[in-house]
Formats: sequence, structure tokens, C-alpha cells
Amino acid sequence: MHPTRIDVKSSSRTYPVFVSPGIAGDLARWLADAGVGERRLIVSSPTVWAHHGETVAAALPGVAHLLVPDGERAKNHRTLSRVYEWLIETGADRSSTVIAVGGGVIGDTVGFAAASYLRGVDLVQVPTTLLAQVDSAVGGKVGINHALGKNLIGAFHPPVAVIADPTLLETLPRRELRAGLYEVVKYGVIASRPLFERIVSDLPRIFACESEVMTAIVAESCRIKAEVVAADEREGDRRRVLNYGHTAGHALEAVTRYRRLRHGEAVAYGMLVAAHLGVSRGLLDKADHAALAALIGRMGPLPSVTDLPAADVLAAMQRDKKVVAGRLHMVLPQGLGDTVIVDDVTEKEIRRALRTIGVR
Repeated sequence: MHPTRIDVKSSSRTYPVFVSPGIAGDLARWLADAGVGERRLIVSSPTVWAHHGETVAAALPGVAHLLVPDGERAKNHRTLSRVYEWLIETGADRSSTVIAVGGGVIGDTVGFAAASYLRGVDLVQVPTTLLAQVDSAVGGKVGINHALGKNLIGAFHPPVAVIADPTLLETLPRRELRAGLYEVVKYGVIASRPLFERIVSDLPRIFACESEVMTAIVAESCRIKAEVVAADEREGDRRRVLNYGHTAGHALEAVTRYRRLRHGEAVAYGMLVAAHLGVSRGLLDKADHAALAALIGRMGPLPSVTDLPAADVLAAMQRDKKVVAGRLHMVLPQGLGDTVIVDDVTEKEIRRALRTIGVR
């Protein structure tokens, strides 16, 4: 089966995203098709390598690999330093290509290492989670967390290629699959009512990881992100729509110290907060709000946030990278498939919206 190819335009290059079932077993071919050099190094995590290492190693025989910790709590300077040390020890130079095999944390951390090692070496993303395939592996944003906020340290470093194999998702625990699916819901809300409606109708097939439907939603999500990134690579204006649900979501992650919520779960809460703001401002129809809440509810339980003080969440929101000149920019839905960016949401409004998810 010939893969779906989505080209993503960036300031430094146009790079391909290949989406196809089983493509991970033919990595060498598609890396060559993307013009990736022969000097390659792989970074992954023990969990990912246990599931997919045999496939990747067979596709890229003789390529050295490093395994580092995974998870949001490992997305820090210690993991980054370990990658730097290994690159130095293995003699990586500017002709080397670093291949990140894993979920969003591996992609972001390894991507930042590639962006900053020797002032930048080539990067290939091989995302193994739904969240990474539809979102974090595409667009060139890489970085690590700080104790005071998520993704506060990072860079824009577009990959030379993204290889997305939906069959790799079959090993994901149900919770991890849901976490990625919340990001697909986000794309439906910001840009495509048909995508949103497809998730509603195909949810059982999605949870069964049926190849046809997974390939379709991954490819459509990548197309939406590619279009947005091409128009605004460095988040000056339009790319901010991709942050729908992330303003409150990142704050919830930071307040819980990245231990309680998967990123997608935090985004789900953030989408509900933003949707409530949209309704209260007369931007979003109550029926669309209800459809979003119903879909999130159908997808499964979210960890409770009822013990979190609203003051702590508000403080974390003010440290978010979406604060510009002291003003917090938020993405609010004004229909399924359409959003608006505002910078005048008051603390009172946010507190009221946070109460709808249980934050007091």
C-alpha cells in the first residue's frame, strides 16, 4: 500500500509526513525517499523499544540506539543531558540524523536535543502514540518542561521527515489511545466538523484500532496541522488555534506536577473550559457545546481535578507561553470547526469556567 503523503512547509524546508499501515517495517526506503543521510542514530524509550524495537532494528540494521525514560516527568534537562552525552560519545556530527522513536515526550525531548546539539542536526520523527502521530511529531515545536510550566524551554526545529504507522498504535493501553484521541477531537473543533462527526460515529472502530479508520483520522489531522503550520510556523497568529484546550490544560498538568493527567486528558478538560467560555460569551451554540461534552464523556473517565485550588490553576495559566505582553490569549470555539482567539478573558470568567470541571 502506497503511503499517504502530506507535505509540511516550513521556513527551512518542506518535509513529508508519510502515513501508512506497516510503514515502520520499511523505514529505510522512506528515509531514503525523504533524502535522509546514511549516518543515523535512534533514541527511544524502554517501553516503546520493548514493543517496536525489533521492527525498527530490522528495518534499520546496525543503527545504534539509546533508550531514555519516557513520560512527562522525564521531559526535563536530565533526560536531555543524557541524550547530549550519548551523541558526543558516539561521535555524532553535523552529517548525522537523529531518529526519535516514541510518543510526544520522546519526540519533543529528542527533537530539542537535535535542535541544539552542534547548533542543530537533522531530525526524523517516528511517532508511536496517537497523540504524537496527529500532533506533536508534526510542526517542528520541540522542547522540555520546567517545574514552573510545560514546554517553557524549547525551539522550532522542523524534522526532515515524519513516518507515521497506525499499526503501531495497536499496542497502546486504552488510556493512552484516549489521550491521543482528545487531540483529534481538538482538530475537529478548530477546523473540521466532518472530522468531529466521524469520531462520534466511528468511536468503537477507533478504540478497536481498525487500520482504515485510524489511517484516515491520522492523515486528516496531519493535513489540518500542515495547513496551519504553513500559514504561521512560529505561532505569531493563526497557529495559536492549535492551542485550543491547551491554556487550561497545561496549567492543570503543571499544578498536578505532570503525575495525574496524561497530556490529552488535560487538553480534554481545557477544551471543556474553553467551550464554557464560548457559550457564556454567546460564541458557541449550546447544542455544539453539548455534543463536545457528550463525546468527551463517551470516550471514558477523566482523572478528578476537584481537589485543585482555582488560584493555583490561574497562577499557572499566567505563566503559560501564550501570555503576550501580560495578556493571556485563549482560543474559544464559535462552532464545531471554527474558533476565535481572544485576549480579554477575565479572572472571574475563568474561575466560573473552571468550576464546571470541578476546580474550586
